[in-house]
Amino acid sequence: MSTEMTTPPAAGPAGPTVPQRADFHPRYTFTEISTIAKAKNRVGILLYNNIITYIPSHTIRQGFLRAFGAKIGKDTSILRGCQVFDIDQIRIGEACSIGFRVLFDARSGICIGDNVVIASDTQIIAGKHDPASPEFEAILEPVYIGDHAWIASRATVVSGVSIGRGAVVAACALVSRDVADLDIVGGVPAKTISKRPESALRYRPKYRPLFY
Repeated sequence: MSTEMTTPPAAGPAGPTVPQRADFHPRYTFTEISTIAKAKNRVGILLYNNIITYIPSHTIRQGFLRAFGAKIGKDTSILRGCQVFDIDQIRIGEACSIGFRVLFDARSGICIGDNVVIASDTQIIAGKHDPASPEFEAILEPVYIGDHAWIASRATVVSGVSIGRGAVVAACALVSRDVADLDIVGGVPAKTISKRPESALRYRPKYRPLFY
């Protein structure tokens, strides 16, 4: 269990189990960000997405993300080619495996538990726009992903979604609603296909190969 986790994951009959962290504060408007913070955020985004993400060193890539405000747990890997927005709004637990070219659009915030696997080319988007707004108003809603969740390649998770503990999202699925603990979902939009056994959640997916 990550030392960043201040309380046990929140659970309730009406929703999925998701991580609760004292250092995670979802953002719901851009007006709360100072000019200096906006400038730092912009510099971090540009440098990481254009240069740092391609450097074949886990230490350098994660060190850069941490320097710009991300919180990343022990034994977690984030492979090359990932793209990030609003680095300071990213929270990732321990022993998570993040594949190649994953998009973390963390405008509102992305909070990921421990032992989570997110396969290559997945997109997690914590913000959208109101199509009825004359100003194309932004709507910011955080994304939560519970411990031992597995999101397969090229899936898309949109803003406001919580994916429960041990849940599985099939490849190329579009997740626009909450996913309950241990549910296996797939399709566009994603629907429940099956259920995962509780006994499956015993692994620690540490994967940190050199030069990846």
